[in-house]
Amino acid sequence: IVGDKLGVPIDNIDIVHGDTDKGPFGMGTYGSRSVAVGGTAIVKACDKIIEKGKKVAAKMLEGKPEDIDFKDGEFILKNSNKKKTIGEIAFACYLPGTFGDIKSPLPEGVEPGLTETSFFDPSNFSFPSGSHICEVEVDEETGETKVVKYTVVDDFGTIINPLVVEGQVYGGVAQGIGQALYENAHYDESGQLTTASYMDYTMPRADNFPQIKLDYTSTPATSNPLGVKGCGEAGTIASPPAVMNAVIDAVGTDVSMPATAEKVWKALKKNGSKKAAA
Repeated sequence: IVGDKLGVPIDNIDIVHGDTDKGPFGMGTYGSRSVAVGGTAIVKACDKIIEKGKKVAAKMLEGKPEDIDFKDGEFILKNSNKKKTIGEIAFACYLPGTFGDIKSPLPEGVEPGLTETSFFDPSNFSFPSGSHICEVEVDEETGETKVVKYTVVDDFGTIINPLVVEGQVYGGVAQGIGQALYENAHYDESGQLTTASYMDYTMPRADNFPQIKLDYTSTPATSNPLGVKGCGEAGTIASPPAVMNAVIDAVGTDVSMPATAEKVWKALKKNGSKKAAA
């Protein structure tokens, strides 16, 4: 976002994580709001930098702030070939009143520095939408369920980083499949948790998943200027019901999560007995 807004190479941008001395206090990234809220705050801060940069560039280029355009990291005086890079403007913003024979180019009333802070409190939420399709095969002898095909089509609005979005969806679907078929907090008759370690708590592995097919539509959100929608929870929310609906369709009777091999086997036998009795 910063690179696109300010025309700065990605390699020149540093992101500081976890330093409470440098980063402002925040309530967290819950609700898939990182880009929608935090990204918009970044956009607003960049807009402030550009606005201040135009004032400095106007004096350096002998023009007026309203006659300065900003594009691809350059401040350009309209109807001329005069321009200054954002790097030159940033340097000028930190010059003292005099630097040897160089006099500070800061306009009167403009404070030194090019550091800006901005906040964004959205007036409404953004809501992603999508569709998940799951196909399973159930072994009638053992009750084991295998996910053989899984297709996702999501609408996350404007997608900024496709690789990150894919990772979010794949991870969410994997977690949802685990919740639907394997993972369970099981207690014995004395109340002791018997699935308290990774030795006992069943989670899916790579060979439990098919190749997940993923595609997007893009309807920009209207609640933020980036048009983005959160994607972090979409895979986890949609995949359990998609998997369970497929299992129930295959078995022909209701099965509760997690649809373990034992549960599915019992459901098959029970449903088979009902059909035989009918």
